[in-house]
Amino acid sequence: MQDGYLNLKLSWELFKKAPDALLAAERQRLDSIARRQHELERGILAAPEASGVVVPDNAVASRVLEIAGRYPSHEDFEQEMAVLGLDKARLGEALARELRVEAVLEKVAGAVPPVSEIDAELYYHAHLDAFEIPEARSLRHILITYNDREEKARVTVQLKVLRSNARGAEAFGKAALRHSQCPTAMQEGILGLVRRGQLYPELEPAAFALARDEISDVLESPIGLHILRCDAIQPRGLAPFAEVATQIGERLNERRRRKAQQDWIREQAVRA
Repeated sequence: MQDGYLNLKLSWELFKKAPDALLAAERQRLDSIARRQHELERGILAAPEASGVVVPDNAVASRVLEIAGRYPSHEDFEQEMAVLGLDKARLGEALARELRVEAVLEKVAGAVPPVSEIDAELYYHAHLDAFEIPEARSLRHILITYNDREEKARVTVQLKVLRSNARGAEAFGKAALRHSQCPTAMQEGILGLVRRGQLYPELEPAAFALARDEISDVLESPIGLHILRCDAIQPRGLAPFAEVATQIGERLNERRRRKAQQDWIREQAVRA
């Protein structure tokens, strides 16, 4: 009863296609994994923790809709179910079984005590490299494109004039709004907070050499000629613990939950 559904589920998870589209080697791998998973599920549902776990009918119906949504039409979905030997009742039973397994594992994970703030802070100090904030700059730019050498020369002169006449942030923004051919012109040329690796390689060295309120010389990228303005510099530093404490707690809690589930599953396998 569950084998047909397991084949369907694993086929999409492993190969992103329906079972009848699998190659011979893919089918062999799927069958092997399905056998192991079926035995694992049977052990989970036989455990004392599974006692009293009930799956609501609406949860099963929602899962059916989720699966059907992977197919181009409802007819394609029903045809696939027929090929797998799954009618509505059998599919519902298989899904109820799957949801019961998920609920049991959630029950096991739910018994894990949450990470304390002390645990999170210890992790933070032991992994400081993970919380370094790279250097970043708030940049604006004016981009003007060109089609030939003569036009490039005119654009170069135009940008040099703009560079001289639009020194302040407000003046530069107005110049960008009027002259820039980049969509950012509507935001007064603002590129936002930029880190290394986010600009064209031709622009990055000059951008990260600018002092605050400085404007670059005319620069060329694959899309045209630019001048860049640095509005602010965010130096490289370390994210304060207070800013990342929630993120660390969530990460550690998830790790503990997964480990508790894995350890519990191993126990069920040994008992079997």
